[in-house]
Amino acid sequence: MLLAAPAVGRSQPSRVLDEAARAKIVQEAARLLEERYVFPDVGKKCGEHIKAKLAAGAFAGLNDPDVFARKLTQELQSVSNDKHMRVSARQMAGSANGPVDPIIQDRGMIRELAERNFGFARAEVMDGNVGYLDLTGFPPVERVRPTAVAAMKFLENVDALIIDLRRNGGGNPETIRFITSYFFGTRTHLNSLYWREGDRIEEFWTLDSIDGKRRPDLPLFVLTSRRTFSGGEEFAYNLKTRKRALLIGETTGGGANPGGFFPLDPPVGIFIPTGRAINPVTRDNWEGRGVEPDVKADSAQALGMAYAKARVAAEERRTAEEQHFVSALGALRKQLDDAAQLLAAGKGEDSRALVTRSLDEGRAGGVMDEPAINDLGYSFLQAKKYDMAVEVFAYNARAFPDSWNVYDSLGEAYLKRGDAKPAIENYRRALQLNPDNPGARAALRSLGVAE
Repeated sequence: MLLAAPAVGRSQPSRVLDEAARAKIVQEAARLLEERYVFPDVGKKCGEHIKAKLAAGAFAGLNDPDVFARKLTQELQSVSNDKHMRVSARQMAGSANGPVDPIIQDRGMIRELAERNFGFARAEVMDGNVGYLDLTGFPPVERVRPTAVAAMKFLENVDALIIDLRRNGGGNPETIRFITSYFFGTRTHLNSLYWREGDRIEEFWTLDSIDGKRRPDLPLFVLTSRRTFSGGEEFAYNLKTRKRALLIGETTGGGANPGGFFPLDPPVGIFIPTGRAINPVTRDNWEGRGVEPDVKADSAQALGMAYAKARVAAEERRTAEEQHFVSALGALRKQLDDAAQLLAAGKGEDSRALVTRSLDEGRAGGVMDEPAINDLGYSFLQAKKYDMAVEVFAYNARAFPDSWNVYDSLGEAYLKRGDAKPAIENYRRALQLNPDNPGARAALRSLGVAE
């Protein structure tokens, strides 16, 4: 199900609607509304209203499908006040002479989505290391995933991020969940959808696994406008209710009832909201009211305002991260010095346990990674503390067993300590992983052994 009616094809000249066709469309729309609309009593009232209007001649002479669809939408919304409920005249290219092959129709939809880059209109890194992402829609996740992952990886090192939803008309809740998952560190309940069919509730939680880096502490700024609608509103509302982003701009359109597109009489169809959103924090939604921004601004001014705030937030984040890094690195070095003393005292197992614990904590805290641990090992090597160099490089080999460089470094440490056999084993392992490693090859030759 969708949070907004999708584009289903390029508009084509369509047939003229006579009185019988208009009557058939009204009767079918009334039946579907009574059977499918999320609020049964309202759906029945909508159907009765348009049948009464038909009998009164309100649609007489509306032969053009687009004109008729607009009039029918106006009458329905006058009763439901539901902006998702609308009638439209759409015709797939090549369908004038009959039904379209579903594979051809799907290919046409994919082509149109691709032309819009699957809703990722723009991604860039602005001055001050502020990211900017212009999201114009949320296509089905199976279609958008490669583009979404590429965009999120492109932006994964920014110090603040602006997400522009000012032109976002909605889309698929699975895609909203997919993108939002990048901004939470723990499993979080984002939204629920109640569906009339089956009288059931579907919950949407952040994903346990994503392709890329999670940024739970990244300062987020979301831009909204009156045009932000449906799924775009859900994305903003989810972040606002979890206090995860600052919303800047205008109050959004006010459509919170998802549903689907139902054909009536070609080329006319109707989007019927068959469900409603239930936010787990507010137990409510934004239907008819829209999502209120935290900072109200004309939509044309919202980006400039957000950018100014984002630059400040980015600088504050960099300063805080640097202070944390210096403090954590100092604590880690102290632990490694303690491990060196244990090793010198002949307490090898205690030393190894402390090295492991301290480097595990350093990696978990974002202070250490493979290159940084390698640098630590070389600092001990240069200080001729060969036993500690071996311990640190050995940890790196256990933590990153597919990296040729960790074995090359460990081999060097063993060699300088005078342990030829483990040096040879590690140099050979480095060559297996990277046959183009001249250093390991030269080291083995110097030891008088074959590769």
